[in-house]
Amino acid sequence: MNHVDTMANPTSSSDVATPAETEKLIADVEAYCEEIRPIEEICYLEHQPNPAIGELALKYDLLGMPIPKRYGGRGIDSLTYAKMLARINQEGTGVRTFFSGHTSIGQYPILKYGTEEQKDRYLPASCRGECTLAFGLTEPDAGSNPLEGTCTWRREGDKIIMNGVKYLISNGSVADAVIVFAFAEGDEGPNRRMSAFIVDTAGDTFEAEALHAKPGMYTSDTAMFEMTDHPISGDNMLGAEGNGFRIAMHTLVSGRLSVASGCLGTIEDCLIECLRYAKEREQHGKPIGKHQLVQQHIARIEMMRATADAMIERAALAKEKSDAAPGDKTELANADYVVAQAKYWASNAAWEAVDRAVQVFGGRGWSELYRPFRHLQDVRVCRIYEGTDEIMQLKIASSLLGKEYAAFG
Repeated sequence: MNHVDTMANPTSSSDVATPAETEKLIADVEAYCEEIRPIEEICYLEHQPNPAIGELALKYDLLGMPIPKRYGGRGIDSLTYAKMLARINQEGTGVRTFFSGHTSIGQYPILKYGTEEQKDRYLPASCRGECTLAFGLTEPDAGSNPLEGTCTWRREGDKIIMNGVKYLISNGSVADAVIVFAFAEGDEGPNRRMSAFIVDTAGDTFEAEALHAKPGMYTSDTAMFEMTDHPISGDNMLGAEGNGFRIAMHTLVSGRLSVASGCLGTIEDCLIECLRYAKEREQHGKPIGKHQLVQQHIARIEMMRATADAMIERAALAKEKSDAAPGDKTELANADYVVAQAKYWASNAAWEAVDRAVQVFGGRGWSELYRPFRHLQDVRVCRIYEGTDEIMQLKIASSLLGKEYAAFG
């Protein structure tokens, strides 16, 4: 079929949340976080998946926060969404990762590149909790360079046949549909171009397996899946043939902002916990909060919070401006740049903040019974997924030096 780049259709004002609706969503997020905390803490200590992450998201209507209202979402802007992800991530990186996989990199590419039929088929269902989404780019031997991927597709009649393995996919074994990137069978050299597809996971030709050997994020789903002559509708190519790399890179701008926002939530929760503990815990005859070196840790955590918050706000506003100007390459390049900065800084700031929070807690900090150590186990992956530290640094440097200095052509 003839795919139209729907990036040319910006959201209308009637699709955007009103101030009252935004306030209602903020209250719903807070209620969600309060209800999920005791459930999440038990599941985390038992190293078990937490089904309440999605169930309560449906209860509080959080499965399409930034999706336009006409598709069943709540129509909030990028900055509000970033703030909501930060609040959700106070409850754990695993909790927030579900939303990143489902919305930031699941719904987002359908909204930006899907046909109207694809949007109508997947977005309302995903907002109603009937279709959990995921993003399938990474493969066992293709991480930072997705162009080395080996997943393939071919047409057979009115079907598209998919083959290959995807690895380390958030929501990968619970998703009803995955945005999958693959190459046409037989294409080589300069003709080898990546395309994107919405892949329904039903059927025994799609086999998924949850990955449990991970040092954190126990309550969320991380998986690998294999497609073996897996048929999907011929109408499920997302965007134009050969445009998959562009779609993937654009989607990762959204994904990286969601990770940065989550890292801010990690820092915020560590600060809350350290302030409480520093006032309650006494050593040497006084609360540890009166010890200068403990204050040094707390001051540094606050600086990590403040700087990450500022960079994420700047990045969210740049993304919002880019989304409002579809097809504007300058705005997209700027959003890509400042989001990379925010993701790089926030993920490293969170890693430092949790390390300092563990130090404030002392021996109790080295225990999953206390929140700082759970954050320590979870947040390390944020310097890897959605773009490693190294890739973020290369993007930042090449943006400053110019394209001709890009480390990878």
